[in-house]
Amino acid sequence: SGMPLLFRDSEVINVPDRLPVVPLRDVVVFPYAVMPLVVGRQLSVAAVEQATAGDDRCVLVVAQRDGEVQDPVATDLHRVGVVARLNQVARLPNGTLRILIEGIARVRITRYSTHKLTLRGTITPSPLSRELAAEEAAELDARMRRTLDRFEEYVGLQRRVPPEVVTMAQGTGVPERVASIVASHIGVRTDVRQRLLESTSLGDMFEELTKQLSSEIDLLRLERKIDDDVRGSLFRNQREFYLQEQLRAIHRELGSEDGDDLDDLTQSIEQKGFPEAVLDRARREVRRLRRMSPLAPEATVARNYLDWLLALPWTERTEDVLDIAHAREVLEADHYGLEEVKDRILDFIAVIRQVGKTEGPILCLVGPPGVGKTSLGRSIARAIGRKFVRMSLGGVRDEAEIRGHRRTYIGSLPGRIVQSMRRAGVVNPVLLLDEVDKLGADYRGDPSAALLEVLDPEQNRAFNDHYLEVDYDLSHVMFITTANTLLGIPDALRDRMEIIRLSGYLDLEKFAIARQFLIPKQLERHGVTRDSVTFDNEVVPEIVRGYTREAGVRELERRIARIARKVARRRAERATVLPEAPDQGGLTPLIEEEPKGDAPVVADAILVNELKDLLGVAPYDPDDMSLDDKVGVASGLAYTSVGGEILEIEVSIVAGRGRLQLTGTLGDVMKESATAALSYTRSRANSLGIPADFYKTRDVHVHIPAGATPKDGPSAGVAIAVALASALTGTPIKGDVAMTGEVTLRGRVLPIGGLKEKSVAALRSGIRHLIIPRQNERELGEFPEDVRNGLIFHPVRTMDEVLALALRHLPAETAPAQPAAPKTRPRRGGLPAVPSLEIGQPTPEAPPPPPPAAPSP
Repeated sequence: SGMPLLFRDSEVINVPDRLPVVPLRDVVVFPYAVMPLVVGRQLSVAAVEQATAGDDRCVLVVAQRDGEVQDPVATDLHRVGVVARLNQVARLPNGTLRILIEGIARVRITRYSTHKLTLRGTITPSPLSRELAAEEAAELDARMRRTLDRFEEYVGLQRRVPPEVVTMAQGTGVPERVASIVASHIGVRTDVRQRLLESTSLGDMFEELTKQLSSEIDLLRLERKIDDDVRGSLFRNQREFYLQEQLRAIHRELGSEDGDDLDDLTQSIEQKGFPEAVLDRARREVRRLRRMSPLAPEATVARNYLDWLLALPWTERTEDVLDIAHAREVLEADHYGLEEVKDRILDFIAVIRQVGKTEGPILCLVGPPGVGKTSLGRSIARAIGRKFVRMSLGGVRDEAEIRGHRRTYIGSLPGRIVQSMRRAGVVNPVLLLDEVDKLGADYRGDPSAALLEVLDPEQNRAFNDHYLEVDYDLSHVMFITTANTLLGIPDALRDRMEIIRLSGYLDLEKFAIARQFLIPKQLERHGVTRDSVTFDNEVVPEIVRGYTREAGVRELERRIARIARKVARRRAERATVLPEAPDQGGLTPLIEEEPKGDAPVVADAILVNELKDLLGVAPYDPDDMSLDDKVGVASGLAYTSVGGEILEIEVSIVAGRGRLQLTGTLGDVMKESATAALSYTRSRANSLGIPADFYKTRDVHVHIPAGATPKDGPSAGVAIAVALASALTGTPIKGDVAMTGEVTLRGRVLPIGGLKEKSVAALRSGIRHLIIPRQNERELGEFPEDVRNGLIFHPVRTMDEVLALALRHLPAETAPAQPAAPKTRPRRGGLPAVPSLEIGQPTPEAPPPPPPAAPSP
């Protein structure tokens, strides 16, 4: 073959016209460039080995048109390549070759052929043409200088090309060498580099190089700007954060921010139906969120805030059911009695039906435990077709539980009011605030004071939660609060609520509740069908009188549940235990095996004489409170958190020096009442026939049993004064008389509270006559009819009237004749079996008719 002459600067190089070809993927080699390569394909390795066997050690390096082709053929290679000299060849352990090549000259490949498993190319020299005219040489020099200036700026921005390359390019005076150096170090695509290699003249190559350098410089300047913007707001060690900021900055420069999520959030905000002030605040938060990095802590706070705004109901509401008959039916089906609160709910529905809308009322249900306050709230919501949400306030001591935490704190949340509204999902739910009397207060604030804004009808239309920081309308909410007593509720909070008292259930009401609600509920809960169990008529009354002594029905329900468990166990034993098996737990199966065929199912019968086996010994004796006349023992009435109770006040007179001793865990108020009662008794000593100097020779001991239970209140003053007068005069107190009222030093009887609950307790205990302050007489019209018919009320103004009614004057010459009360005792918890004569009246009143016998539930 011939030997073409290749020129490099002033050097003339003879090479064969056919050379082994090394195909390059994504790499273009220029003349004068020294480049390391790793050769691994069999075709390339054979070409290198063949070149090293010759004297010239030259190969033909040609770029592939497609770098993905593994075994290229002639059509996959470009027609312009570079003859390169193998300076170094090293074989690696994995069989590949590491070579160091030096570009010599550009050549054109006229044809490709295959020889000894290698691809060979036939070459012809293709040097870059140079203009020889003086003006053209000056233009070429100008283009070269402009290219060198651009290249110097490019290297300054690139940071990956060493500055020595610029010095080397500027130091050589050969245009071809300058063009090759610049083309070898510019970071452009492979097809652009191949186009530079195939340039027809040096002028065109310099022009193309200048164009590519200018484009790369613009991109590098933009990258530098983005890099500087990001680095100014980040710490250097936050790599992930830095990359996210770079990505956001790139999107911002391209005009296509990655804000799809924020766009969806903005769309949700616009469609939510916020009030104008809330909408402005939400838009402002979204704008802040767009300017933040997604990884910034403030971004999480802002996003959570917007999520809360979107989760709260602002316009969503349920339509009220304005059918009074339906509401009455629901209330009657869920609760027995409680006429006052049912009447109030029906009034509320009637007003809405009449005027179209009304502000949500704020009711406070006050009563002892177990009377159905919480379940009544759920029934109210069902009756008017609203959603029900319960919020317990027991033990809450932090104001932030009501108003929420400010967003400056980590993990801050809205208050319980706003959280309850989120759970409700509507603006007009029934929100039950349970145990409002058990709120606490400490250094973190007073939650009861925070509730003032919530429960004030004039303020809650603009309730401001510390977390939301925008006004939220609570005026459509129907608030229902519950409490055991009003003593634990501050006066300012009590003033904002409508108080409805639930005094507790009478025995007759308990019988009906047990029949209608408790027995079916507990039997079903324990897997016992209602029709397969019969209760004797006296079972429920016996449980109420002997096993429970409460205002509500919780203990009664627990006793019935215990009977249901025993019935379930009895049936299990009947199915598994043989007839001769010994009795277990005092339970005797009524039948020993299941009926066969069409035999009727034998029902379990609960009898009164079985209660001791089923429930154990009765903790209360219905006859434990004697109604016999006693000296120095008066029946007082107390109002506690669990309802009304009877207090036996005992007074003992012993020899001494006039000391007054008080026992029974009495509070300060009750101690003052006892002192006032003693002072009144001393002032009336002459009229009562008591020695005037008794306080010098006698000690007075006042005791109220159940000493472990704290007792306090002024309403025992009357009973203490009567017991003192009885003990000092030796006159017995009528056993069927109870009394309540506050006494003054002059003997005036002042009004007291909780009279309804005390009256219920008196009726439950078999009391017949009840002495009350005259100023409490107006409350009698609100009492249940059973209470009014079962008790004889005696309103009094002074202690003289009390003593005349309560004391039984034994000597006939010292007191007017009184008709003797019949010995028959009234039935506990209901109307008296035989009416007593009213005290101080010569003839008895017509007795009310006795209640009908309760049918078997």
